[in-house]
Amino acid sequence: MSGRLAATTWRTRIAVLATLLLAAGAGYVFWFRDSSLVAIDDVEVVGVTTSDRGEVVAALTDVSERMTTLHYDAAKIEASVASFPTVAAVNLDPNFPHGMRIEVTQRPPRLFAEAAGRQIPVAADGTLLAGVSVPEDQHLPVLELNQLPTEPRLGGDPLAQAEVMGAAPDPLLGLIEKSDYGDDYGVVVTMRGGIEIRFGSATRAADKWAAAAAVLADPKLDAATYVDVRVPERPAAGGAA
Repeated sequence: MSGRLAATTWRTRIAVLATLLLAAGAGYVFWFRDSSLVAIDDVEVVGVTTSDRGEVVAALTDVSERMTTLHYDAAKIEASVASFPTVAAVNLDPNFPHGMRIEVTQRPPRLFAEAAGRQIPVAADGTLLAGVSVPEDQHLPVLELNQLPTEPRLGGDPLAQAEVMGAAPDPLLGLIEKSDYGDDYGVVVTMRGGIEIRFGSATRAADKWAAAAAVLADPKLDAATYVDVRVPERPAAGGAA
């Protein structure tokens, strides 16, 4: 009887000791993950090229340096730049013990929205980039509106036009003269020289631009006034309808 009692006592002591060790270990882990030994003090921000780069980098650096590489809040870091329309997303890559690399996915300006003599840069997804400056040597197409929207993003037909123009390959972007929207052909982009490109909707805009580029590059195309890429697999070119 006494032997069984002694064995039970030892098992209890071992269990208590193991519990204490686990608690101590857990406490150390929680202390260590928030300690200055792993504090973030080397923040690298990449991918930001817009005019608000300084402010974006400062915001990301400031919030990150309040955290550690073992205990950081991704949502809080993302929220620190939520007010910058040029920032679409951030990707975090902690580098133990003190580094944090932040890759920013941008919304760069791809066109201007203009109304009553006022212009605002616009991203390819229709987001208005108020306050963002565009270099003078960067020639962007202009989307003419009756009035500038009060919302942070374009909607309706203007959004479709912005999405089409925003998807244009860089070599063609600066050759866009204007954009319109009509019931017959949807989004119609007029290129320098007067050739219209009929897109229909903004769906598969990149594929439609690729089809248009192939047609426009054809040396035999010398009399066409329009290129229809509403079905990008079957582009068509012809004279004025």
